[in-house]
Amino acid sequence: MTLTPARDAAARVPDPVPSRSPSSSPSPGLLRRAVCEFGLTALLLLAVVSGVRWLFAPDGYGGGGVAFALLGAGVGVLLGALMLSAPGRWSGGHLNPAVTVALWRLGVFPGREVVPYVVAQLGGSVAGTWAAGLVWGPVVAGPPVSYAVVRPGPGWGEGAVVAAEAGVPAGSALLLAGLLARPVGRRLLPYAVGLVTALVIAVLGPLSGGSANPARQFGPALLSGEVGRLWVYVAGPVLGAVAGAGLCRGAGALGVRITRPPVRPRQP
Repeated sequence: MTLTPARDAAARVPDPVPSRSPSSSPSPGLLRRAVCEFGLTALLLLAVVSGVRWLFAPDGYGGGGVAFALLGAGVGVLLGALMLSAPGRWSGGHLNPAVTVALWRLGVFPGREVVPYVVAQLGGSVAGTWAAGLVWGPVVAGPPVSYAVVRPGPGWGEGAVVAAEAGVPAGSALLLAGLLARPVGRRLLPYAVGLVTALVIAVLGPLSGGSANPARQFGPALLSGEVGRLWVYVAGPVLGAVAGAGLCRGAGALGVRITRPPVRPRQP
């Protein structure tokens, strides 16, 4: 699913703090930003599980390619709205460990804040998935919903899924770098991320699963008990994020260079 790419710290905040490098110690507002990431990711997963419940359960739409397209459109719009919300502006609105890792490797997010962000995102994934179960009842736990856990389509082995799930964050890292290099691009970033997320779910949903976000799979996999392929949906996006950021920084991919000082989410 998402690019989940969610969006970068730079796009969210008008006030960069160039006096601190991305490797400096965590800022005093880190706890607040991590709480925002937790809450935003929980809302995202609550919406995802709710969408799967009504689009894929027998008493709902019933599934199919159109259902994936509808789910993608809804999640894309919601993701953009969450990134533009006040909590999204405070935290940077990543909502995706792969996005956090990509921004760190691009040099626009502090390395020492990666782990707190990722922990918050994964915790929010579990909380949002659990909340959806409370809201919709037993139908969420049983098949075909199974807490909206992501599964590959027929004929998709683990290697193919890793490659597909890595390709989306790799491309998204290039997109982040390109948009971050231009002021107008930073303003367009939430809309671009929402659009890419919608397309990923619609196109890759029936194939690799269309996650591209470790937090998207983490909570559903834990609560459904389907943890066998969890590593695939974690390793693929993270490896893709590192590879894409490496292309941008090391080879100047697409002629993009991020020359601005490190930017941080809005400070309290």
